[in-house]
Amino acid sequence: MIGAMLLEAWHAMGANRLRTFLTMLGMVIGVAAVILMLAVGQGVQQKVQDSISSMGANLFIILSGSTTSGGTRMGFGASPTLTLADAQALMELPGMEEVAPIQPGTAQMVYGNNNWSTMVAGTTPGILTVRDWSLSAGSPFTESDVRSATRVALLGKTVVENLFGEEDAVGKTIRIKQSPYTVVGVLAPKGQSLDGRDQDDTVLVPVTTAQTKLFGSQFKGTVRFIMAKAASAEVMARVEIQINELLRQRHRIQEGQDNDFSVRNLTALANTAADTAKIMSLLLGAIASISLLVGGIGIMNIMLVSVTERTREIGIRMAIGARQKDVLLQFLLEAIVISVVGCLIGVLLGVGGALVGARLTGIPVLVTPGSIALAFAVAAGVGVFFGYYPANKAARLKPIEALRYQ
Repeated sequence: MIGAMLLEAWHAMGANRLRTFLTMLGMVIGVAAVILMLAVGQGVQQKVQDSISSMGANLFIILSGSTTSGGTRMGFGASPTLTLADAQALMELPGMEEVAPIQPGTAQMVYGNNNWSTMVAGTTPGILTVRDWSLSAGSPFTESDVRSATRVALLGKTVVENLFGEEDAVGKTIRIKQSPYTVVGVLAPKGQSLDGRDQDDTVLVPVTTAQTKLFGSQFKGTVRFIMAKAASAEVMARVEIQINELLRQRHRIQEGQDNDFSVRNLTALANTAADTAKIMSLLLGAIASISLLVGGIGIMNIMLVSVTERTREIGIRMAIGARQKDVLLQFLLEAIVISVVGCLIGVLLGVGGALVGARLTGIPVLVTPGSIALAFAVAAGVGVFFGYYPANKAARLKPIEALRYQ
């Protein structure tokens, strides 16, 4: 019976092709807009999540203190208040997984006829654990290299491409500030950070090498900042309190005095960015859903016209035995068919538009089965919701009055 009604609904739509197409157009545009907007929103959200993942998980960054000179206040990191000993002490805290002191600077790399200026970070092997950073080739430098201030280096992908091209970099010797350094490994690609910086445009060397042979340090053993990784997200609040208490104790800061360091919870900042991207995705989807509402109103208007035009037909059906629920189901199926067919066309246009737009503009898009299913379900629901009133109106007609209708 349902099959016969669906076939009849299809024929009824075919009898007024232009009107059916115009009615369906609202649903097509609505579904396509929902899928396209959700694809853009989810694409941005995924890009933010990838950037967060590339930073590492459960991260803190401890910056050295600020200074005031001639009435001018400098930012955090200007005063060398953190040391390698501080980093070693932080590693002993319960709930701490790994700590990496960092002494950064910029230097010119030279290999053969190629040269490249990049950021060089003096650090310890623990940085690979802190940043969840693996190697695509070679091996990391060791604690022995740190103790001996060995001239060894780990290169990021961007540095390798600019210095070596397709050549294998491991085992080669590059010059940093005119001094030879052996490339012991190549870092796996990380991509861009949340602030748009290329994380692969970097070189890692032992922190002692950076302090004594590359950049020096104002005071022996000091570093610009320390990165720390908590064992889990659940202990981060407790670990942050312990970091502050330990460093205040080590730096002999009296009660009431300001810290000569700053602890930043990078994971909290990253999660804020992720929440913002999620809200933007939902907002785009909500805006696009207005088109579905407009399409549903169009379906209701046309179905009301159809009921008026087919009043005598309805009277004849009911006179020969059709029940109210049969008439209700007939007109409801017609509204649903218009919605579903329009939805299918809208899905094709939405997915195609998202892929073409991503290729032409470079905007990240992510079309998921969930967004397609959501658009399809909403479209079907709109068809039922806005089709019910006209269908119910048709079903409630009295056969004699319907037959008399001119």
